[in-house]
Amino acid sequence: MTSSSLAARYENTYDNPLLFKSELGRPFQRGFTLPSPDFTYGRPNVAKDGGAADAVAGWVPTAVQTIPRKEKRPDRDFIALNKACVGAGLVSAQEQFEYRATHDVRRRVTDEENNKTKLKRIPASMTFGVSTRPSTPVFDLLEHKYQDRWLQERRKSEMTKREKIQQKQNLNKGIYETRASLLRKHCPPVDQPPLWQMPKFQKQGPHLETFRSIDARKAAFKHHASDCTARTGVFGHGTYESAKN
Repeated sequence: MTSSSLAARYENTYDNPLLFKSELGRPFQRGFTLPSPDFTYGRPNVAKDGGAADAVAGWVPTAVQTIPRKEKRPDRDFIALNKACVGAGLVSAQEQFEYRATHDVRRRVTDEENNKTKLKRIPASMTFGVSTRPSTPVFDLLEHKYQDRWLQERRKSEMTKREKIQQKQNLNKGIYETRASLLRKHCPPVDQPPLWQMPKFQKQGPHLETFRSIDARKAAFKHHASDCTARTGVFGHGTYESAKN
């Protein structure tokens, strides 16, 4: 805010903070005029409750002021308006606009929507907040009751399983299995088909076989295994090396 606007705002010299000068030993004034010393700040108490004497003798309930509720007008039913326009032979946008300006149809409020808009009355004895968690049974923890209960449940489940197996065995007690019945129940294992691979990644056999037979190949590898210790190289394919002390 500029100095000219401030000067125009404060017509009185006493209210203009631009003309104030700081006084020695006193705080700087801002130019606000305070009311008379008899002025009381705050909101006045309209209701007279009687003070502490009535509170000790017995609290007198005051009448609760209820705010009148404004009824909400339902929305316009444009589907019914469009249907009425077509029935009246109005097709263009201008004709339908004029028809809506002169006619008004409101939506029917269902019972479910009417119940949603109603204010729910909260009972006077209702307590707000999260309910308190029940106390931990320390005595049951010291006695290992939860462990004993779990063991009993496990033992009971094991007993029911054994009873079912025993009943099944008793039903099949007089039935003897023959070779034909066993072969009828037997399902031969079937190897799963291999996963699909591109031809270049499939395992291919050697294109060149230098050995005359499989026995000749085995004999050659056996001779190489015994002879590679005296040869040089990583795989023992080099020349013979002299003995080392």
